[in-house]
Amino acid sequence: MQEHISVTGIILKQTPVGDYDRHVSLLTKERGKVSAFARGARRPGSRLAAATNPFAFGAFRLYEGRNSLTLVEADIQNYFEDLRTDYIGACYGMYFAEVTDFYTRENNDEREMMKLLYQSLRALCAPSLPNPLVRCVFECRAMAVNGEFPRDFRTGAYLPGDEALGESAVYALGYIAASPVEKLYTFTVTDPVLEEMKGAAARYMKHFVGRNFKSLEVLQSLS
Repeated sequence: MQEHISVTGIILKQTPVGDYDRHVSLLTKERGKVSAFARGARRPGSRLAAATNPFAFGAFRLYEGRNSLTLVEADIQNYFEDLRTDYIGACYGMYFAEVTDFYTRENNDEREMMKLLYQSLRALCAPSLPNPLVRCVFECRAMAVNGEFPRDFRTGAYLPGDEALGESAVYALGYIAASPVEKLYTFTVTDPVLEEMKGAAARYMKHFVGRNFKSLEVLQSLS
């Protein structure tokens, strides 16, 4: 008897396999990050075609084989279609997904990272929020979730350069680190404060992550 599992998750990336299949990386509430094959997802008219695109969020039904998972059904609640017509926004989204893929692991409790990615993609679709602010919030909170970002810069836990942060930037960074994910994108800052925050995020990303992301290289080439 075939064994199926149901998960709630979001597609991080997909790659073509053979003539018609796809291999997807899926971040789930129940199992952390998992990989699965989607047979025939690249065939014209396949019901899995849109469901295996990056950012697709919803309920997925997987067949658990001896050595791999196979995606058999999907009920997508949010495709983030606004990002499909916003090339810059989509590039930010791919960067967020790549960072999430870097941080997350199979069988880990990755619910906070999944919520962060979901809310960050929603924020990219909000015209009132500038993309550089959304990126800064995402980067800082992703590091905080993984224990690599101070929850309070006033404790003295600084990297070189952080001592120059102004009061507004310190408050905003502390808010990002400690607030519920659902409240992260409820504020804006002035351009000078945003520049300070971006500088702090860049220092911490370089110090703790220290790797190049292909999607970020593309994003930087557009600016």
